[in-house]
Amino acid sequence: MALTELQHKAINRYRSKNKAQVQYINRRSVAKNFILKDATQEDLEMLSNCIKKRQQELDN
Repeated sequence: MALTELQHKAINRYRSKNKAQVQYINRRSVAKNFILKDATQEDLEMLSNCIKKRQQELDN
């Protein structure tokens, strides 16, 4: 389904008013796709360590 001009304007208005949230969602998507599609075993081990460290930081 094609978007109308008004829909494009609404999307752009949302993105300009919510830059931090849009950036967060984009980064999360990139990370998830990397893990699911491209990551090697070595990458997954490194990321697992980073996740554990981040969880500890958030718990404190």
